Amino acid sequence: MASSKKSIYSALIANLLIAVTKFVAGIIGRSGSMISEGIHSLVDTANELLLLLGLYRSRKAPDKTHPFGYGKELYFWSFIVSIIIFGLGGGLSIYQGILHIREPETLGDPTLSYIVLGLSIIFEGSSLIVALKEFNAVRGGQTWWEAVVKSKDPSTFLVMFEDSAAVAGLFIVAICLFLNHRYDIPVLDGVASLLVGLILVGVSAILARESRSLLMGEGISSESREKIARLVEKDSAVLKVMHMLSTYQSPDEIILMLIVAFKEDLDTQQINQAIDRIRDCVKHEFILVRFVLVQPEPFSTEVNETGSVL
Repeated sequence: MASSKKSIYSALIANLLIAVTKFVAGIIGRSGSMISEGIHSLVDTANELLLLLGLYRSRKAPDKTHPFGYGKELYFWSFIVSIIIFGLGGGLSIYQGILHIREPETLGDPTLSYIVLGLSIIFEGSSLIVALKEFNAVRGGQTWWEAVVKSKDPSTFLVMFEDSAAVAGLFIVAICLFLNHRYDIPVLDGVASLLVGLILVGVSAILARESRSLLMGEGISSESREKIARLVEKDSAVLKVMHMLSTYQSPDEIILMLIVAFKEDLDTQQINQAIDRIRDCVKHEFILVRFVLVQPEPFSTEVNETGSVL
């Protein structure tokens, strides 16, 4: 599968170690924002485990109940991860922030918190660099946002967004902690937690949108559809590609259905031979297309004029 586990494993190790140190620092220093950051790292740790579970289950071989395989397991668990970020990460941080804004606590000794924040930024930053390199290797000449929208492998950008949110949250907590310590403004502790929660909610909304689109059956791009249509119509037996239906079963597996109008003077054997040629040609040119279903259909001028060719 196209997914690389390198960024997931690096994020998993970093988040697990950081979560423990954040909780210790938050309890000792009586810092609600630090505890919120601990929750954030703990949620991220669980997310990496769920992504690994999705990758593992998506590799299950096809069976009678799932003849096209279990590739969409990755999309399902990616969507679950985005919901967890919203509910546990963002929701709990916002709740913690509101609680500490309403009832601010005097900050304890921040020394340990500063140490933990510094180490966390180093570890999270290192994990983010790995995730960015992994994503940069697959995005090609596209912009970062275009690559995210067009990506069919949510595990590549989920880790990147998680680590980006984590680094941003750490800097917010560090700034608020410094101002709280310097000017004795306890309410800033709650403000930091609230801001971290809002960042997580925003990130989860983006991830949920992209994961949902893939889970619901996102198809190939318009450019790929046009290329396939031109390729199929080069066959001497083909009159027109009437319809084209496609869906990503996994990041590296596409199911394609072609409804093709063949020339009227062909017999059944010639049509079957043409179908075999079309199937072999498409799979040769587009390696991600694993299943090609070709259905003959009489040519219809009305269908063609409405622009139904996808």
